[in-house]
Parts: sequence; C-alpha cells; structure tokens
Amino acid sequence: MTTVASLCALAAAAAVTAVLTATAARADQPAKSGSFEEAAAIIADARRILTPQGVERLEAVRIGGIDQWASIRGRDRRNPVLLVIHGGPGYVLMPESWWMSRDWEEYFTVVLWDQRGAGKTLLINDPAKLAPTMTLERSVTDAEEMVVWLRKEFGKHKVFVLAHSAGTYVGLQLATHHPDWLYAYIGVGQMADMPESERRGWAFAMDQARAAGNAQAVRELQSIAPYFAPGHPSPLKDLYLERKWVGYFGGVMAYRHDNDADSDLVKLSPDYSREELRHIYDGNEFAERFLLADLIDGDWSVMRRFGCPMFLFEGRHDYNASSEVAHEWFEKVEAPAKQFVWFEDSAHMPMTEEPGKFLVSLVRFVRPLAEKDGDAAP
Repeated sequence: MTTVASLCALAAAAAVTAVLTATAARADQPAKSGSFEEAAAIIADARRILTPQGVERLEAVRIGGIDQWASIRGRDRRNPVLLVIHGGPGYVLMPESWWMSRDWEEYFTVVLWDQRGAGKTLLINDPAKLAPTMTLERSVTDAEEMVVWLRKEFGKHKVFVLAHSAGTYVGLQLATHHPDWLYAYIGVGQMADMPESERRGWAFAMDQARAAGNAQAVRELQSIAPYFAPGHPSPLKDLYLERKWVGYFGGVMAYRHDNDADSDLVKLSPDYSREELRHIYDGNEFAERFLLADLIDGDWSVMRRFGCPMFLFEGRHDYNASSEVAHEWFEKVEAPAKQFVWFEDSAHMPMTEEPGKFLVSLVRFVRPLAEKDGDAAP
C-alpha cells in the first residue's frame, strides 16, 4: 500500500527533477542581451506616475534668460515641492533620480534641475554665450527664479530646498536671503570652511595611504604638500590629485575605491537620450572651469544665522566636503529649528549609499514642517 509519506517523497523528487530539467534547458538557451535603451524603457514604464493627482513633467523652463531643463515628479501635487540643487559644479543628479529619488515622490513633488552650464541645459545652449554668465552670483539668481517659478506654478507659499555638495553654496544663499520662501533648507555634503575641509581631506588620504603601505599615494600626496596652507589656496591640478586619493580610500563613497557605482546609474536613465548621455559630464568640465576655484577657496562657515529651519544630512566618511567641518559649523548655526543627521555608512552620497535612511529622514524630520502648514496630501 502506498503511504502518505511515500507519496510526498515521490512528489518532492518529481519537483526536484522538474526544476533541474528547467534549469538545464535555460542553460542551453543563448543569453539575451538587452540594450541600455531597452533597460531605460523598462525603468520609465515601471516608474510612470498614474495617480489622479500625480505630476510627471520633463521640460525646459525659461530661467535666467535661457532654457533650463527640469524634471518634476510626484504622486500627488498636493504634497510639498522639494527642489534639488545639484553640486559638481556640473554633476547633475537628474539622470540618476530613477534610483535616487523615486520613493521621495510619494511624499514630495520632486524637482531635479540641470543648472546653467550643466547636463541637458548645457546641450541646448551655446557654451560661448553661456561662458560670461557662469558666475556664483548668476547661479544664485537662477535658483531664485526657479523657486519663484515653482511657487507660482504649483500654488505654493513655500518650498523645500535640498542642496548637495557645491550646490550647498547656492542653497545657503536662498536660506539666508529668502527664508520666507522655504519651509526648510536641507544640506547634503555641506560646504562650510572649504580650505579647512581640503586640509582634512588631504590628511585623511595621507593617513590611509601610510596605513595601507601605498607608496604611490604617499608620494603623490606629498608632492602637493603643504596642501591648502592657510592663506595659500592650491591650484586645481593639486585638488584633482587630492580628490583621486580621497575617493580611492573611501572618502567619496564609503568602503569603495571610487564613485563609479553612483555615476554609472546615469547609463540607465530614462530622462536622457543616448546622445545626451554621451555628453552627460561635459558640464562638469565646463562649469568647474568657471566656478570651482571660487567655491573651494571660500569659507562659507561665516554664514550662521538663518530665518528658516535647517537640516544637514551628512555621511560619516565624507572627506570630499568634510562632514566633520560641516558638523562643527552647524553646532554654531542659529535657526528657528535645526537637525543634524549622521549617515554612518555613507560618505559624500548618502542619498544613494543609504537610500532607505535618507527617505525616512526626509519623511520623519522634514515633511512635517509642510504638514503643519496644511501643505501635504492626506
């Protein structure tokens, strides 16, 4: 007589045989290689916003007398607007937003903007005509115009501004001069006393090089010493060399030798054509030529009084823009409310290194300011 146990054993054996057979069959089939375009199309369809109150726009907006590209995405337009100001200069965040900020769109209307001289904006404007306008002052004026446009376009009294790295200079200017426009300012990879930040980045890289017995790193770092000696800014070629080793020893992305895991995300962007992606970092070279020296030479820690709430989201291992220096500055900041959030397993890119904690921090600390004002979907 066949027992229940024997039937179960037979069924299990049959299941294993079926799995092995199917696996073998798949192994015999040639691998299918999809193109970047196919992958981007899949991502575009998966992240489509279909909610009744949703907004999904990719368009050029007239800002500062030129057309500038913006991506505007959110599940419910009743949510507060979050304007993201990228750094670099010229390191645009829009093409990696499919990975970085998709979940933010449930709680905010997220605006990713390719600034003057960067990304898609550079590609639709004549660089020769842009060159005379590539100043820090014009960057701030553009941001002011963008905030004014967003407030009018979406009927908002205030917006949030989240600035990253070099973009934090512009963000601080908005928080200083237009606090009544902002629910809050959120700095990520915050620039403060940049000469001191540079000195600490060099010291970090040298300490790591010596500990690792990396003779090449020690030799190259020593060749630019004394790096950013007080009162004597170093040339950009020295900065690029220092950045090379800061990145190699995990000061840009924690526990990695470079930030390729972040920058490679752009290859699957549904917001850029293949031709645009081939020129995605042209804006880095272009914008840095005009803006980087002034940003790195500046001490922005002198700005300490703000009329809007202030948040810093900082990677513990950030030596690209020293999070230690940013924390020391933030301790002295005066604002109606302020909150410092450490990301223990991140360096300069906590929004992609610890995306879960980043989202939770936005929802837990930042969004309630708009909720209290009735500016959020229920």
